[in-house]
Amino acid sequence: MVANRGPVSYARSPSGERITRRGGGGLVTALRSLVAHHEVTWIASALSDEDRVVAEEHEGDAFDETWRDDSPYRLRLVAHEPRAFGGFYNVVANPTLWFLQHYMWGLAYAPDVDVGLRDAWFNGYVPVNEGFANAIVAEIDRRPDAAVFLHDYHLYLTPKLVRERRPGARLTHFIHIPWPETDYWHVLPAHLRVAIHEGVLANDILGLHTHRWRHNFLRACADIVGAEVDHAASTVTHDGRTTLVTSHPIGVDPAELEELRNDASVLEQERLIAARRPEFLIVRVDRTDPSKNVVRGFRAFALYLDRHPEMLGRVTLLALLDPSRQDIPEYTEYLAAIEREARSVNERFQRDGWLPVDLQIADNFAQSIAAYKQYDALLVNPVFDGLNLVSKEAPFLNERDGVLILSENAGSHEELGEWALTVNPFDIDGQAEAINAALTMEGGERKRRLEALRACMREHDLAAWVAAQLADLDRVS
Repeated sequence: MVANRGPVSYARSPSGERITRRGGGGLVTALRSLVAHHEVTWIASALSDEDRVVAEEHEGDAFDETWRDDSPYRLRLVAHEPRAFGGFYNVVANPTLWFLQHYMWGLAYAPDVDVGLRDAWFNGYVPVNEGFANAIVAEIDRRPDAAVFLHDYHLYLTPKLVRERRPGARLTHFIHIPWPETDYWHVLPAHLRVAIHEGVLANDILGLHTHRWRHNFLRACADIVGAEVDHAASTVTHDGRTTLVTSHPIGVDPAELEELRNDASVLEQERLIAARRPEFLIVRVDRTDPSKNVVRGFRAFALYLDRHPEMLGRVTLLALLDPSRQDIPEYTEYLAAIEREARSVNERFQRDGWLPVDLQIADNFAQSIAAYKQYDALLVNPVFDGLNLVSKEAPFLNERDGVLILSENAGSHEELGEWALTVNPFDIDGQAEAINAALTMEGGERKRRLEALRACMREHDLAAWVAAQLADLDRVS
């Protein structure tokens, strides 16, 4: 298993003792069952100061760790040179690749492919990928029969670097974010976009969440590197190798969600939400990431209140937002825009102690799970998203026959759109109308939609996603 983030991170307590914290992000949750049922070595960046101390203690080698359910695995932390990692993460991976793959650039003004980006690529992204490749090769030499499962946009160069040194390695790579159309890749100079596509085509398997992203990938490989594409077989042949390209939307873990439903901290947060909620509650749970489209969501809610004054005092939009990547200027600026827009809506509409937008900027997992149970409408309106797990987790836990309002550009829309209210993420008027439709929908229809969403999630759960990855590996072995 290879990803920038590991399943745990290390720190020091106030008393000086080493403490272990569960790694953040959905990837850790998604891959738990693989750790529980297979012999796994996880390779990740040493992100914290204490991570780097741990890596040094083990001289960069893998060591034994345990999952929170006591499942054993081995962890190998790669300590990158700090300046290189800064360029890798804060200039190339985020925001350049993330913004590109989520169609976030306003191309008249950004990006500037300048000497800073060039330096961050050659002295950051390339050496960090080389560090990962070195660690993978060392683990392959220890276990030549092991498959290598890489994840996401941080590691686009790693597969080719490994393939050059270990031609027989079994490599599969899952991209959890959108793959944009060919034209958008032309934001990058030719040598960068070619390096990215040739890097991932060194894999035996390339996985994406949706048919839409898979189609874009196949087309881009033909256009950018002149690869031979078989659309019927969903394969790409380039430089003497054939890569199988698959689409499997990741699922939720029903057992874990059911366990969380009655967790003591979740129940306490639910009590607080229920005590202050008005008649209707709209919920959104997101990172403060520009791709999540929070500002337009607030504007749509304001337009809804304008059109439906009878709802003043009767509905609140509860926005639970996790501050994201605040060391990157674009993210800091967007968080400020979120706060300004929430303040504008509240100053315009609030009265008699009623707050139209209840904005909470914090990483509060229990509060998010509690809000999932309490919503009447769930607003998920990203500009683009590779999948969007909130759109799956929240309906599974909801206890009020809540209605899902879902962007047509969320990857999950391909799977869930039949039972959601579909919105265009740029259409503020359409989102305002969807809010009204959700809150006035007849009870039987609300229930029918929610039950269909849950049935879909139970059938296409996390275990099915993991099984699909392993079945793909068997196909190419």
